[in-house]
Amino acid sequence: MCRSIKTLRGLDEGPSEEEIQAAALQFVRKISGYRKPSRANQKVFDRAVREISRSSAKLLDDLVVRN
Repeated sequence: MCRSIKTLRGLDEGPSEEEIQAAALQFVRKISGYRKPSRANQKVFDRAVREISRSSAKLLDDLVVRN
């Protein structure tokens, strides 16, 4: 699937907001089929990236990681 998305769980300092957003952007690009959306789709594309970033950050914050 999205081979360019790296695993963010288990990083020493935790993932940065930029890393989470980059992963969300790659995911939205993959499922939408657009590297860069048209102007007509830019708002929904950006909204999806924001929503996925928020959900991903919450997931990473809530995961129980065993060492």
